[in-house]
Amino acid sequence: MKIFKEININNKNKFGAEILCIGSEILLGNIVNTNSQWIAEKLAILGIPHFRQTVIGDNSARLKEAILEASNRSEILITTGGLGPTPDDITTEVIADTFKTPLEQRNDILIDLKNKLKNKDIKLSPSQMKQSLVPKGSKIIKNYTGTAPGIIWSPKKNFTILTFPGVPSELKEMWINEAEKWLINNNFSKKIISSKVLHFAGISESLLADKITHLLKAKNPTVATYASTGEVKIRITAQGDNITLEELVFKLLLKRKETIAVAESCTGGGIGSKLTKISGSSKIFHGGVIAYNNSIKQRILGVPEELINTYGAVSKQVVESMAEGVQKKFKVNWAISVSGIAGPTGGSKLKPVGLVNFCIKGPKTLTTWEERFGSNKTREDIQKLSVLNALDRLRLSIIMDK
Repeated sequence: MKIFKEININNKNKFGAEILCIGSEILLGNIVNTNSQWIAEKLAILGIPHFRQTVIGDNSARLKEAILEASNRSEILITTGGLGPTPDDITTEVIADTFKTPLEQRNDILIDLKNKLKNKDIKLSPSQMKQSLVPKGSKIIKNYTGTAPGIIWSPKKNFTILTFPGVPSELKEMWINEAEKWLINNNFSKKIISSKVLHFAGISESLLADKITHLLKAKNPTVATYASTGEVKIRITAQGDNITLEELVFKLLLKRKETIAVAESCTGGGIGSKLTKISGSSKIFHGGVIAYNNSIKQRILGVPEELINTYGAVSKQVVESMAEGVQKKFKVNWAISVSGIAGPTGGSKLKPVGLVNFCIKGPKTLTTWEERFGSNKTREDIQKLSVLNALDRLRLSIIMDK
């Protein structure tokens, strides 16, 4: 007999995210639930509003009821806990049962389990095998340190579930490496929510509130007072558009009716790729040259051979020449160039892996600089950091170029 009521799960008036933490040990007070706080902070940074946090014990019926309720009022349900091999780890099977979807065994999870057990030929126990069962059609969130993977699954229109283990370190790594990117790429991140707390002493909450009555009525930012022992706190929370660096650069150049081209070596077209993801980017972006080989720097961008021989391809002198060359070739107002050592090979004591040189040339601007991102980072990390650094400095250069 069902102890929960059936809910109309076709409601279209859904918004934001909910956090559902699963585990009787939380309800009993055996452990402190830090996961909700951490996820809430991450959601705020992404600009994803969330309005409810729930804790459910290891009970199938109550868990199913909570999932159904969340599916009726929210776009996203984020769960933690209940993904391990023990009998009380019920999250995945209850989620599948809630939406009448069969579980399927995933070979990639089985392989990962055997690799983590350091024996590819080992026969997994039934409890270990259980962790390889997920709802049919779901996407796997890889668990990098533990054994239980999470899932991203949309069992019905306008509703997605993301599941994570209850172990905080596993949750955080899975969120940062996969879930956060998925939320951004699927346009859930639309606003930035930022909060600041001010501390006051020697004044009562009521007297302080009287002095800022006009602020307490504001909708954005919102202002609220909180009393605690010996002090009064004012929390200011503001919400704004979540705009990317490339979108901001696009808007700045569009407003000025100016154009840009790029000359890229170690980033392999990453800067141009960011700028051209924006609809209408051809209004400001004219093109670029991916000049990996020195002969291309010379023949296409006009970098003197003696400059490369004297200072090396990764140098301030060469990136300045690259920027000048691409600016002339594409007849643009702005040019940005980059050359570096992304690794893992190619570094030296004088010029180690992670060394990247940049140049920005504008109507009234010519600036070159170098960054040392560190040889301990991956090639992909160095390329990504280079792209972000270049776009941020470009943003500042456009603002200052008056």
